[in-house]
Amino acid sequence: MIFVRSIIRKTSEKMSDTKPQAKHFPVKKTPMLPPGTFSGKTALITGGGTGLGKAMALMLGTLGASVAILGRRLHVLEQTAKELESQTGNRVLACSADVRDPAAVKSAIDLVEKELGLPTIIVNNAAGNFISPTERLSPNAFKTIIDIVLNGTANVTLDMGKRLIAAQKGASFLTITTTYTYRGSAFVVPSATAKAGIENMVRSLASEWGRYGIRLNCVAPGPIDTGTDGGAWSRLDPTGAFKDVAIDKLPVGRFGDPAEVSNLACYLLSDYSSFITGETILLDGGELGFGAGEFNNLTQVSNEQWDLMEKMIRQSNAKDKAKPKL
Repeated sequence: MIFVRSIIRKTSEKMSDTKPQAKHFPVKKTPMLPPGTFSGKTALITGGGTGLGKAMALMLGTLGASVAILGRRLHVLEQTAKELESQTGNRVLACSADVRDPAAVKSAIDLVEKELGLPTIIVNNAAGNFISPTERLSPNAFKTIIDIVLNGTANVTLDMGKRLIAAQKGASFLTITTTYTYRGSAFVVPSATAKAGIENMVRSLASEWGRYGIRLNCVAPGPIDTGTDGGAWSRLDPTGAFKDVAIDKLPVGRFGDPAEVSNLACYLLSDYSSFITGETILLDGGELGFGAGEFNNLTQVSNEQWDLMEKMIRQSNAKDKAKPKL
């Protein structure tokens, strides 16, 4: 009912994307790491043509890395590569491949290694997701999400891991997951299943591959507004009403920005975080914790309403004290 009311409300008035407290939580879009942090290094980003992948490619390139962006739509990748090269002054290579296909992944990484050198920074960002009642999903729909998210991440990770181990090169992997791996979520069951599998794979490989100089971590973003840049936002919020509901669940009073994901990603991929491995870092504006607290929605209660409730509680206590003791 809340969601339905929000849709109705949205047709009659424009809702704000921020709350008053957001002024205390400003978005910092400039890189927090020093210039040249990734100079001489090659980064590979799946799903790098749009959304968060594009934002991370921009920041890695700005900090000195040569970047390969991998995805299925070559024309989008080529356009993004041209744009990012002009902004960063560093090489950006567009590679077309479907991460579900191990042979295609191998061919794409062969090209990256030939053109830019063996990547030592790997970002698994390619994903697929949509909202749907689970009973409406066909077996093929469920399988498609698992193949893109879980199997696709495994294909890239295993191919790159084998190359790095053979070359005796250390590396840092980062995978973008989600906050609902912790407790699950209705209406995105294939994604929740796949992302939880990824996090276990990352924890397991962090223990196994540390001996080769390889670190693996995850970032679990909350609601990040990627706007119209072809990210997941439009697929998960087709009516625009989700934003009206979600903003009330964010203690910081605003949505996340792709630059904030990029800054955290770059930190975890850099040597500044070399003692962190096998971890998933939440970046959700406090959303997960807020949703878990039974009485957290009382933040919507006004001071006047609190005065009234306090008066009612005092009256109830007084009645209890006035009752004759048996």
